[in-house]
Amino acid sequence: MSIVIKSKSELAIMREAGRITCGAIWYAGERLKPGMSTLDVDKLVGEYFARHGCRSCFKGLYGFPGNACISVNEEVIHGIPKASRRLKEGDIVSIDTGAAYQGFNGDSCWTFPVGKISDEAKALLEVTEASLHEGIAQAQVGARIGDISHAVEEYCASRGYGIVRNYCGHGIGREVHESPEVPNWGKAGHGPRLVAGMTICIEPMINVRGDDVKTLKDGWTVVTKNGSLSAHFEHAIAITPDGPVILTQP
Repeated sequence: MSIVIKSKSELAIMREAGRITCGAIWYAGERLKPGMSTLDVDKLVGEYFARHGCRSCFKGLYGFPGNACISVNEEVIHGIPKASRRLKEGDIVSIDTGAAYQGFNGDSCWTFPVGKISDEAKALLEVTEASLHEGIAQAQVGARIGDISHAVEEYCASRGYGIVRNYCGHGIGREVHESPEVPNWGKAGHGPRLVAGMTICIEPMINVRGDDVKTLKDGWTVVTKNGSLSAHFEHAIAITPDGPVILTQP
């Protein structure tokens, strides 16, 4: 699949899709509390999208049943919202979703604490979020995808964290997943060159210990093999002559 360059008018639509996406994630994330189910969280996301005249681009994508992937603790990505999955004090919860808006898509993820969390969990969230911004800083016209990948890897690996290698970031636009792939590991100076008008998602998925993951019997939920905590932060960005522009923010 070729890389699709977006026009200024298309980027403006994607900016609005990203704004709504960010709003939905934080609307749900700020309401997390012990006793809620992950299905309750998913309903909040859906309600927010409905109020803003759009829908989740995740629902039905490849057959996924929810408005958002809700992943808790050792769950890395693709957690299916369930009435039986109840949150408790000290959990960390990743909310990954996107708005389908005027023919384009948003995509973002944030990992939230439920009440007071452990020092280990707090450090994981801080490092993963910081690595996202390390990657974004490399997303300059003329740079390469590998520059982003290497920045994320170097930041996390140098601090002893595991980097999920089975899944990665991607291009985004009219399709939720477009070229190019954006791994969270790699060599600087390698990979496709970044040009103005490209839109990509950078999404570090970082584990407290080890890189290895496995998919549960539900066919969706990906967890760390060793049961350690995992965090996931993601922004959709546009490559511009003036530097990277985050699309998925207020």
